[in-house]
Amino acid sequence: MRVRIRRELLEYLLQLARDFYPNEFAGFLRERDGIFEEVLIAPNPHFGNTSAFFDPWMLPYDESIKGTVHSHPGPNPWPSEADLEFFSKFGGVHLIIAYPFTEEDVRAYLSSGEPVGIEVVE
Repeated sequence: MRVRIRRELLEYLLQLARDFYPNEFAGFLRERDGIFEEVLIAPNPHFGNTSAFFDPWMLPYDESIKGTVHSHPGPNPWPSEADLEFFSKFGGVHLIIAYPFTEEDVRAYLSSGEPVGIEVVE
């Protein structure tokens, strides 16, 4: 399995990670025709240097949300125990963007924590 993401969105996510550094950021990914095309930042978030928190009840019901994204301010792109717990509640695909926030620092995981490939679509 491979995750498909628009280059424009990927570049925007990398910039968000840089802008929020040294804190994490988190969002939800909208998919259209099998390609992630937009990010939705949850209302009233708290982004700290070791975690990101938001109230999922504030999210609109949106069937196009098929994944999540968050950054790690350190160079570790692997999911933590807290990440895996979060993944299990939201399903779909989950992107982690690790420092220094380049395209090579992005990893995708299934809810189980199993890594999957990423295909960037122009």
